[in-house]
Amino acid sequence: MSNFDKNFEAARLAMLAKQHSDIVKVTGEVVFRAEDDEDRLSGTSWTLEEDIFDQVTESGFKLHLIELLDVFIAHRGQCNELPKKEGIVRFAGGDLSIEWLPDGSTHLSKGDS
Repeated sequence: MSNFDKNFEAARLAMLAKQHSDIVKVTGEVVFRAEDDEDRLSGTSWTLEEDIFDQVTESGFKLHLIELLDVFIAHRGQCNELPKKEGIVRFAGGDLSIEWLPDGSTHLSKGDS
């Protein structure tokens, strides 16, 4: 029996968006991927509409999002919830959302991580 909470990810992303409202008003996305043999984050690729990467890093948003993605991946692994290895986090207009993708569907799964 799975104890996966379908609202967990959305609730945590909403809290992060509130904490970093100045960042998530900018349009951007983060493609992410987990290790093949572990439920741990292995790589991210960031695309931002504006040149705010320094602000993303200095504000702690980057670290907080990476830690959160690692938690999401581990949680999905513990609950056997699929998909669990790859996805995209999108932000714009103050909102954060996550889309989980089938394994092997992101550019990160094509050999670079």
